[in-house]
Amino acid sequence: MILSFATLQDALENDAAFRRRRRLQPAEGQGAKIFPPTYPGPEKNDPPRHVFERRRINGEEVWCVLVDSVQSQANRAEEYLLEAARQKLIELPYVSVDFSDAKLDGLTEITSLEAPHRLFDAILRDSELCGVPFMKSDVGRALIAAKASDASAIFELSPTALLFGVWNSTGEGGGLGAKFPRCFVSELIGVNVPTEQNGGDVVSAARRTGSRIDPLGVLRGVAVYKSKEGWDVEAENAGRGAKKVRPSEINHGNIAPTVDKLGVTCDYIEQTSVVTLAGLRRLRFGNSERTLAARSLLAALGLVAMLEQDARGYALRSRCDLVCDGPAPLQLVKFDGSTEDIELDLAAARALYAECVAAVRNAGFTFSSTPLVLKPQAKLIAIVEKSRELALAGEGGEAAETGA
Repeated sequence: MILSFATLQDALENDAAFRRRRRLQPAEGQGAKIFPPTYPGPEKNDPPRHVFERRRINGEEVWCVLVDSVQSQANRAEEYLLEAARQKLIELPYVSVDFSDAKLDGLTEITSLEAPHRLFDAILRDSELCGVPFMKSDVGRALIAAKASDASAIFELSPTALLFGVWNSTGEGGGLGAKFPRCFVSELIGVNVPTEQNGGDVVSAARRTGSRIDPLGVLRGVAVYKSKEGWDVEAENAGRGAKKVRPSEINHGNIAPTVDKLGVTCDYIEQTSVVTLAGLRRLRFGNSERTLAARSLLAALGLVAMLEQDARGYALRSRCDLVCDGPAPLQLVKFDGSTEDIELDLAAARALYAECVAAVRNAGFTFSSTPLVLKPQAKLIAIVEKSRELALAGEGGEAAETGA
């Protein structure tokens, strides 16, 4: 089936979801080692570890590893959509905090597609619109009042917030602000991973090695004194409160070889991506014409996000560069669980999305092709400046807060 504007609207009325299950392999080839994300252990000083779990695949329980989480996939999709908007490939409203006047090295802009909590992030909340704190402006008050029964204010300002989910967690009633569950979900797992037991934990059967040979040949027996001001081989020259440390603590000398239980091999990596049409039907936007137009645009935007990743690649992190392992059809999932294959490439998805943009404007929405620009409040600039000062002095980090 070719997905047209009419068939998209029909699916929104009558079907469950758009879904795609795609297989991938390491760029180096099948069976090559990849490195999934690592997470801290439950105890302090536990080594980093991957996330393993048993999943039922093709009727059998096998060990799988998390290669890219739902949250990480959402962040990547937002990045691709933001880049497409900046390249004028799609029209997409969003909010931007302009830091250019603050003269903070390397920090010029943060958008609602990059801020961790999207439209309700503290970065936006602590900025201002035309000299008024954002959440006290007319636009901000409309955001606070938005509910699933009428999500127009969020839709007009940054529709990706509705697609990927947003929660006004600092809203009225002690965090009882409106919650909008994500309508786009994507995840990557490695299937059938060799594992072993390490006490009560399951760990990778693969290994990651590390070491460093110092070209200067600095030996660990050399006395070095370090303070917050710097280091020296003489205590009196190293600054106040200098303490004796090993050369490795000032990044000199050899690093002894290490072997960690990290990295995995697997049969294949599977990506499952879903745009839930049933979830979109929870959202309303005033009258029936506006509601259907907005839901259609959100569904089309989810399909663009899914296909943008194919075009931009799967270089997830160091030593985790993936390639597609054959074609993967996009499917329309019916309420009875049956599926129908959909013909849609990225160019067609962008064209369909453009039709949806025209439809929402015809339905009376304000749908800007340029971002709403905020300016950071003085206190927000100040907290960044003070944090940078502490970082340069080697103070104020997480280790200091936890007593590490």
